[in-house]
Amino acid sequence: MRELLTHRANARTLFLRLSAMLGMALAGVFPSGSTDAAEAEPQEAKYILDKDIAYIPQSDPSASEYAQKMCRLDLYRPEAVRGFPTVVFYHGGGLRAGKRSVPPSLTRHGWAVVGVGYRLHPEVQHPVYIEDAAAALAWTFKNIEAKGGDPKKIFVTGISAGGYLTAMVGLDKTYLAKHDVDADHIAGLIPVTGQMITHQTVRKEQGIEPSRFRPTIDKYAPLYHVRKDTPPVLCITGGWGVDLLMRAEENLYFVSMMKLVGHKAIQHVVIEGANHGRCGAECWPHVIAFIETRLAELDAAAQPAVAPDPNPLQTGNTR
Repeated sequence: MRELLTHRANARTLFLRLSAMLGMALAGVFPSGSTDAAEAEPQEAKYILDKDIAYIPQSDPSASEYAQKMCRLDLYRPEAVRGFPTVVFYHGGGLRAGKRSVPPSLTRHGWAVVGVGYRLHPEVQHPVYIEDAAAALAWTFKNIEAKGGDPKKIFVTGISAGGYLTAMVGLDKTYLAKHDVDADHIAGLIPVTGQMITHQTVRKEQGIEPSRFRPTIDKYAPLYHVRKDTPPVLCITGGWGVDLLMRAEENLYFVSMMKLVGHKAIQHVVIEGANHGRCGAECWPHVIAFIETRLAELDAAAQPAVAPDPNPLQTGNTR
């Protein structure tokens, strides 16, 4: 009986409170905190697109007319924000085709995105593609802080040939070292359906035929440079047996070799049933999740360590 009376009393109290709130709403009277909260809502960030930035100086010996045309990048970045992360993106196209772009799926996350163009076959041959990719990444390391970004939070990704370039600049440290940049300072590498053996266009340039079906591993293969101390890596591929030229199986071997040499922060995501094109279209949720997780790790690592209390609070009775 006592529990029933208590229940009725609580119900009556709730009814009176709701009635009072309704009366205030009808009268146009609201608690001051409601309007303050509305005014405190953050405004949506604004973004700027800096287009057609040359990342190879005209004074560079390699800066031919063709290089001046192709070796350019677009920088999409938050406006009036400091310390934002940056994602460098290399397009695909078999090292023969394609053009720079800023993938829409990477925009409006509070990040900068660098869409990189680079020279292509047959106008140039290897290792120019990798050298261009490294030069654009080095430009980002050296200039992003002046634009408001954090050079400790630079990620690299690319699809197909862009995935191959991502892996090469991250694993073979010599390309970035020419620009006085340490590849291990990259926050994360995300090659999407990229070749981990020597790229088929490079093989063709080497006279290896049929280049599509004669796999080799030399210094132009990410697999040649496996090491345990690279930045964290996420490999994304299409499905087993359906991604281009057995790309899922190729990446599985790469990931397995990286683990074998002692790498502790490498993953392989397989988009089941996806062919090459579908993998490129459906990779973005995995790319974004990896970046967000890695950013949380970097932020946590940057927090100062809390020293233990030398005089912890004593529990129990004291006299």
